[in-house]
Amino acid sequence: MSEYKGIRGWKVQTVSTDPAASIVATGTWASATSTNTSRNSAQGAGIQSAAWVAGGAPPNDGSKTEMELYNGTTWTEVNDLNTARRNSGASGTTTAGLIATGHNFPSPSGITNVESWDGTSWTEIAEVNTARNGLKGGGIQTASIFAGGYNGTELANAEVWNGSSWTEVNDLNTARSYMGGSGTSTSNLVSAGYTVPAPAQNAVESWNGTSWTSLTSVNTARGETNAAGVDNTSQLVFGGNIPPLTGATEYWNGSSWTELNDLATARQTGGQAGTTTSALLATGNTTNATEEWTVAPPASFQQENLGQVFYNSTSNAFKVTQQAVPAGTWASGGTMNTARNNMGGFGSTNNDQLIAGGYLGAPGTSTATEKYNGTTWTTDPATLNTSRYDLWGFGNSQDAGIVTGGYSTAYSSATESYNGTSWTSVNSMNTARAAGAGGGIQTSAIYARGAAGSYPYSTASESWNGTSWTSTPSTSTATAGGGGAGTSNTSGLVFGGDTYNGTPGSIPTRASASSETWNGTSWTSTPSLNTASLDCGGFGTATSAIKYGGANAAATTLANTEFYNGTSWASVNSMADAARYINRGTTGSSISGLQCGGLTPSSPSSSATEEWTAGTANSTLTVS
Repeated sequence: MSEYKGIRGWKVQTVSTDPAASIVATGTWASATSTNTSRNSAQGAGIQSAAWVAGGAPPNDGSKTEMELYNGTTWTEVNDLNTARRNSGASGTTTAGLIATGHNFPSPSGITNVESWDGTSWTEIAEVNTARNGLKGGGIQTASIFAGGYNGTELANAEVWNGSSWTEVNDLNTARSYMGGSGTSTSNLVSAGYTVPAPAQNAVESWNGTSWTSLTSVNTARGETNAAGVDNTSQLVFGGNIPPLTGATEYWNGSSWTELNDLATARQTGGQAGTTTSALLATGNTTNATEEWTVAPPASFQQENLGQVFYNSTSNAFKVTQQAVPAGTWASGGTMNTARNNMGGFGSTNNDQLIAGGYLGAPGTSTATEKYNGTTWTTDPATLNTSRYDLWGFGNSQDAGIVTGGYSTAYSSATESYNGTSWTSVNSMNTARAAGAGGGIQTSAIYARGAAGSYPYSTASESWNGTSWTSTPSTSTATAGGGGAGTSNTSGLVFGGDTYNGTPGSIPTRASASSETWNGTSWTSTPSLNTASLDCGGFGTATSAIKYGGANAAATTLANTEFYNGTSWASVNSMADAARYINRGTTGSSISGLQCGGLTPSSPSSSATEEWTAGTANSTLTVS
């Protein structure tokens, strides 16, 4: 008989604490010595054991010049800045620092003044090209980058310092201010911040020395936040203002964000320093409190591995690390600005979403675009070029996706690409249709089934490579209004839908439970849904997907949710409100997704939002 090690690749280990997602996930905040001066909107730099904080604002309006040094134990007041300021950009060390621009109250738009610290005093040096406050970035005294900010409106421009002069470089993709920033002049991350008209947002961008690239958004949208890190592959974001003030701490590992232990004192815009494993936050919101972030994993630390069985000697229990999708729940989210149904959407998590188009009822179809940051929907100035509903969306973030197909006065094959700022018409599908489904991202997707103007419904399938659509083998079942999931043009899943073939009939003969997966070459029938559903939604991957809502064989609008684990479908926690004709597209993963709008028992066009959240859990094994 095989040992467990032979099957899974490791022995059942004995540990004193449960495995964690990463070593950084074991970190905690602890109180340290307070600064001598209470203030908010200060800036700082350095490392946890050798940091500085300068400038800021007193409890009321004004700007400060005070400078303090930290040696890991105590704060010491040293020579002041020459120019009072708050909400500046800062970089460097305790012996070679830089502070740039800021708000010299009551000046409304910021200043261009820059000062250099030599370990003893501050000296004014060459000024930046654009006056502003609320900018962020990082680096060292002789090589720094600062981006964004505010001078009456949010800015996108960035400037690099080479030790003698400032040079304007490529702009951020999203104009913003008061974000978190960390890294070097050639490898930097800026996270969250404010946009016009200053709602807190969660967008993240990476700088590679040449250009900015949008990444997966932070989980908690916020402005006036703080950050620590050494390059664009990792970052710790902490504190900020949603509102209200938050102590939320998150970690970027180069591919995703993980929520960690919160600050003891929720606050915004303090003086920050350090790395993702050893950071510091001082002052903020008129406090002089200092907290230190330290990662000190236990000797028995084990990283989580899905499917790993272990014995926890502290709790005297055998446990298994598993994806806790069956324990996921729906929670109410923000209200859309435009109530509608059958719109297209895309996004990576339930706090990084975009929807566009849709059906408004009597007024007809829509071109409106909205973005969701986990708290609030914001109407985007960009509108679709083609008004329609029953379109489908594919995307890896709210700022990088496409929508295709749909219906207005005729079936559409139009495809449009969104870059975070505007919609651009790109190559159309080969078959005009509406209410199809699929999965993928902006550069790689699969789309199948749908209504094409004749009956029975379509089985057509097409693959998107980022430039054009190519016809691929058909699905086995012809439906419209089903759900879909997937990550690329080689991995997709479609399920449910309406099987109407043109012959008058009732919903019971039309609601489908079919499910098919795409492997890049062909479609394969997989186990059916537990509840046949049409007009439903879905998100996730081809082996870990969520189906939600729709209408069943009795024409009842559904709130039910099902989870597909690559082998079978299982019923999980239902939505609070039943809905059909809902948002259509790859709007999240099986552990973090979104449902919004649709037809509900109380409204033909809803503006409500529900967020799906699950996670990884170390579950106790029980004998039954």
